[in-house]
Formats: sequence, structure tokens, C-alpha cells
Amino acid sequence: MANSPHGGILKDLHARDAPIHNELKEEALTLQSVVLTERQLCDLELIMNGGFSPLEGFMNEQDYKSVVDTLRLADGALFPMPITLDISRENVEKLNIVPGSRLALRDPRDDEALAIITVDDVYQPDKVKEAIEVMGADDPAHPAVAYLRNSVKDFYIGGKVQAIQAPIYFDYVSLRYTPAELRALFEKLSWRKVVAFQTRNPMHRAHRELTVRAARQRQANVLIHPVVGLTKPGDVDHYTRVRVYEAIMAKYPNGMGQLALLPLAMRMAGPREAVWHAIIRKNFGATHFIVGRDHAGPGKNSQGKDFYGPYDAQDLVTKYNDELQIEMVPFQQMTYLPSSDEYQPVDEVPKGVQTLDISGTELRKRLRTGAAIPDWFSYDAVVKTLRASYPPRDKQGFVLFLTGLHNSGKDTIGKALQTVLNQQGTRSVSLLLGDTIRHELSSELSFTKEGRAEHIHRIAFVAAELARSGAAVICAPIAPHEDSREHAKDYILQNAGSGGNFFLIHVATPLEHCEATDRKGMYAKARSGEITGFPGVDDVYEVPSRANLTVDVTTQTVPEVVHAIMLLLETSSLL
Repeated sequence: MANSPHGGILKDLHARDAPIHNELKEEALTLQSVVLTERQLCDLELIMNGGFSPLEGFMNEQDYKSVVDTLRLADGALFPMPITLDISRENVEKLNIVPGSRLALRDPRDDEALAIITVDDVYQPDKVKEAIEVMGADDPAHPAVAYLRNSVKDFYIGGKVQAIQAPIYFDYVSLRYTPAELRALFEKLSWRKVVAFQTRNPMHRAHRELTVRAARQRQANVLIHPVVGLTKPGDVDHYTRVRVYEAIMAKYPNGMGQLALLPLAMRMAGPREAVWHAIIRKNFGATHFIVGRDHAGPGKNSQGKDFYGPYDAQDLVTKYNDELQIEMVPFQQMTYLPSSDEYQPVDEVPKGVQTLDISGTELRKRLRTGAAIPDWFSYDAVVKTLRASYPPRDKQGFVLFLTGLHNSGKDTIGKALQTVLNQQGTRSVSLLLGDTIRHELSSELSFTKEGRAEHIHRIAFVAAELARSGAAVICAPIAPHEDSREHAKDYILQNAGSGGNFFLIHVATPLEHCEATDRKGMYAKARSGEITGFPGVDDVYEVPSRANLTVDVTTQTVPEVVHAIMLLLETSSLL
């Protein structure tokens, strides 16, 4: 028998609203619409299918503030993560959104109406407080904080939703189970105890041994429940990971395991995320949940320290154990014993017994260089899948993002780099000059901060598409604003696959030199007021705080600059 849902009732809005499906679909045609972001789409799907029970919509201000402050909804129910529908001030005014408004929520991929929200309230969140309380720090090194700063709009809409239809998928359809479907499967298979395993990474032999051991100790079955929504920028893409999961499922004892995909947008919020993950798995019917060491941790903060302690997540789940009603299984670090050809928990290995391990860093290095990956670490089918998706570094694409003032020399450097990389002949090389791209793709955009941000986003989109195909991409816009450069970096890391190798080059040629040698007279036009919004004159140029390389054509020749950039690529094993 599957575990009871969080709150006692599975909030399956599809089943609830099925009798009025046709009326809702017709009404949606008459309503103003909000096109969802990718994260909002993931959240809505899990609201509608009951994965976020007891939620029935996006949090209003009262619930939001309560969750941020206390990890509880306003009615006292445990729920650690704010689930919000953000919207811009412009859209609030344009769509005349007020309490009582009904809005159609549309899929960004095909514009289908998925649900209707009845607005409770429109409110402005304290993003700094949200970052500190939920993620533990207002630190842009945290991916969720960076997302909050750069992508989340100024206002939140709260309100319950009515389900019209689930998002349509064309990939791995047979592995996409709703909570009701997974619960029915457990009942059909007579699974009374289910250990759920959360992952956003490929699985190897140690993960298989860990989950099998956890299941056998509890006389349970295993649910491999990987996230296929938004994860951490730079993670292995979900297509590759699912192929890995499918390969490793064949290594489980017959009938022990089940693979199901979870369309979750992770926040990487460590302890709070672990409690959230436990609630979600409880809603999907699991009775046990494996909580890892540094569960859902995003890595290092701006000071080079881990955001969370290694056992903070386990401690917080333990604190709420009575309310969660899903048994936590602490992650046991598994290590390989060559003498007996088996994996054992690290703390159970007798002193003096030889052990072998390969870290994630070492694995990536071996994939990059083509070095052997031993059978004791992973399975041939898994390694073959990873090698197909992640070629050696010298075959991967990359993006060189040159930023600097007008006439700083970045265009000349970009053209020189294109020539040098073409000479090597190992990749196709694309040069995206700011003025060229603006003429071809962004001619209708203004030179306001918003217009420039959209221009940089378009450059990032093109660069990611090219880099994913293995190209060397050189971008050379002015890109005067730090947040748009960071957004471009995040977009490329997340969308360029194995080509998500991003290098920010600050061409720091002083304004005085740029203006004195400006043969086009652009600075003179800006000084006279003929043109406005010109970086260095009447618009700020924000100096990059995290450039991979800083160069200056007043102290270096262009060949010297190009050589320094090529050395940067060489050091990164991309040449």
C-alpha cells in the first residue's frame, strides 16, 4: 500500500476538474494569458498532478511569507519551498491583473492553455529575504539566487488553479508517471515499501549498490526518481542521463526497481530542498527516501566554502520526521573493495583494507581525455552513453565572450581569434560581432538596458546552439551590464550541452583611448547628444567582476592578447 499523501489527500486537479474540462478550455480562449517560464511550467505540472500536495495553486502573499519565515503554509502545514508565479510590472498593468482576475496559463513550448488561475493577490516579494531564508545567503554564486536576481520578475501572483490539461511531452513518455499513476502501479505490483532515490546526475555502480542495499535492509523495492526539469547549470542533459538510467536499471535484481521521471525545477536549496523532496516522494507513494550527504547542495559560495554542512539536510529532515511520515534513509558513502570485488559502506570497511574510488572530477577528466574507466566503477553501457554525449575536451565547443567599450579593440581581437582558430582546423569557428548581430537579429531593439539585455540574450541563444554542435564561438558585444552578461553565461552553461564552456574576456581598454581613436565619431555624437544611451558617456559600463581574462590594447598588442586567450583555451584542455 502506497504512503498517504502529504496532508492526507492527493490534490489531483486533473481528476477534480475533469467534469468541467470542456468549459475551462472554452473559457481559456476568452481570457488574458500568461506564458509560463520553464520553471513555472515544472511547478504548475506538479501542482496539477498532486506532486506538490497540499498545494492547489501558486502561493498567495500570506502563504509565501509564512513559508519563507517558518517552512509552513499559513494553515500550519509543513511546506519548505515557496512556489510562486512571478510576473513583470508591465504585464500586471497591461493585463490589468487584480484580485479576482482569471488568467489562462500557457505552455511556452506550444502555447496550449494548461490551467486557469483565479488571482487571490498580486504582491511584491522581498527577494533578498527570500534568498537569505530559503537558500541561506544572498550570494549570486548560488544558482537559485542568481536566478532570483536575474530571471524572476518583480511581482508574484497568488491563487488557486483549475487544470485544463497536462503538458505534452514527446520524450520518454512511458517513464513519465503522475503520482496517481505511480501509486496505482505500486498497488498493481503489490509494493508495500518503496525506497525513493533522488538524483540529477548519471548513476554508476556505487549508486546501484547503495540503493539495492537500502532496499534489502528494509525488504522494500526501489524507485529511481531522477529530476528531468531544471537542475544546476552545467549538469548533464536529461536525455543523456535517462539513457544512463535505462542502462543501469537492467543491473537491478529482477522486479526490484522502477524508473520514473520527475519534472521538477530544483532550487539546490540544501536542507529545505531535502524536506521538499521528501514531501514530493511521499506524494508519489514512496515510504522511504534516501537523503544524501550535502543533499541538493549547489557547491561553493563566493568565499569558496560549501553553502551547507554535509549533514544539514539529514538533520532538518530528521527534525520534521513525525510530520513527514516518510522514513529517511541516510546516504551511505560506498567504496569499492578490490580484494572481494564488492562495494561496502565506507564506515564498515575494516582498517587496512584497500579501497578504490573515482571522484566526479576524475570521471569528467577521464571522459574528457578518453582515458579508461574501469568496470568496477561503472558499467560499459553507461560509459558508452556518456562518451557519446560528452566527447573529449578537444572536440567540445566553447564560447569566448569578449566585452568592452566601443572601439576597445574587441572586434579586432575577435577577428584575429577567428583567423587563428580557423588555421587550427579542428572546429568550425563563428564570430558574432555585436553590431552585426544587432543588424541581423536585433534591429528593432532599443539601446535601453532592457533592449541591450534582450540583444545579449539573442547572442547567447545563437552561441549556445553553435557551441552545442562543437563550434568555437567568439562573441564581441559591448554588453555593458553585469546582469545580462551573467544571464548569457548561465544560459550557455545550461543549454550548450558539452559545448557549455564559457570564457568571459574583459577588453579593458581605457575610455580615453577608445574615444581618442574613434574614427567613426560615435563618442562625439554621444557627447553632443545626437545619440543617447552610449556606454562610457551617458550610460554606465559595469566592469566585470568575474572575468576569466582581462586584456588592454594600450599595454598589449593584438597578437599578444590573442596568444593569451589561446593559452587560456590550452590550459582548459580545449585545444
